[in-house]
Amino acid sequence: MSTSAPRPEQRSATASIAYRDILSDDGTHLRAWTNDPDGVIDGPTVVLCNGLGTNPHLWPWLLDPACGIRVVSWNHRGVCGSDRPQDRRHIEVEHFVADGLSVMDHFGIGSAVLMGWSMGVNTAFEMTYRHPERVRGIFAMAGVPGDTFATMLAPLRVPRFVARALTVNLCRVAQYSGPITNPLVRRIPMNAQVVRLLARTGFMFEVADEEAAAVGLKEFLTTPVDWYAKLALATSRHPRVRLSRINVPTLFVAGSHDILAGARDMASAAARLAERGRPTAYVELHGSHFIQLEQPERVLELLSDFVHGLDRAEHTA
Repeated sequence: MSTSAPRPEQRSATASIAYRDILSDDGTHLRAWTNDPDGVIDGPTVVLCNGLGTNPHLWPWLLDPACGIRVVSWNHRGVCGSDRPQDRRHIEVEHFVADGLSVMDHFGIGSAVLMGWSMGVNTAFEMTYRHPERVRGIFAMAGVPGDTFATMLAPLRVPRFVARALTVNLCRVAQYSGPITNPLVRRIPMNAQVVRLLARTGFMFEVADEEAAAVGLKEFLTTPVDWYAKLALATSRHPRVRLSRINVPTLFVAGSHDILAGARDMASAAARLAERGRPTAYVELHGSHFIQLEQPERVLELLSDFVHGLDRAEHTA
């Protein structure tokens, strides 16, 4: 069942977010959120494992109840209202999995479709590997099930070991230079004009709503550079998930020019699952890592069709 994304003027008029402060297993306070504060969305629930350090505003079309999908998610540790853990080592993907389960328990969700974006795909697959009873399916967008840093820079045809070394060391530099760069980053005047400039670099393509994208990117820049780099280095240690243990339906949605998650590696993961007889599909869209901002209607259509297809399959089983 396809659902069209609301037009920008409709979305801005009806967008809403409800925040909840919850406690994760190790005592870390998290800022959880949903696009359905009043319980009016008559549709399936999707748990969003968001991109590392990102926020709900990078999904503007999912913040409107008219999208027909109830979304539940949370902000990463030390990001946008979530506390840093008392034990600073508790920022691995396994801890994000625990956070996701805590959020699901808070909202009374026994099992759900997981939607992962970027590093959130790691979290979605790791949760499915560890707790298959909580997962109905995986909608994996612009991310791979582990060893993500080796897939970066793929459109530039950089060898995997070189890509991993370059990106990991870049994060190390960012971690130590954070105290110097943080004040500079906070002064970036993130607005529609800057988003338009980013679209000319190839890092991001032209987006459907520049002002909406600017809101999400501005919120992203509130996270200190050194803390973000620390999170990234921790997630860089996440190995490939054993796909032989993944038994739920999956859909991989890749951006053909994504420099942060190689489309070729996403296609390979889908092919390996298909070889094992798992229900899976792979869709490649013309876009970057931010395809939900560039092609929101298409992404929402794919998500809606995937979730409702699972509902139909379960009802006829």
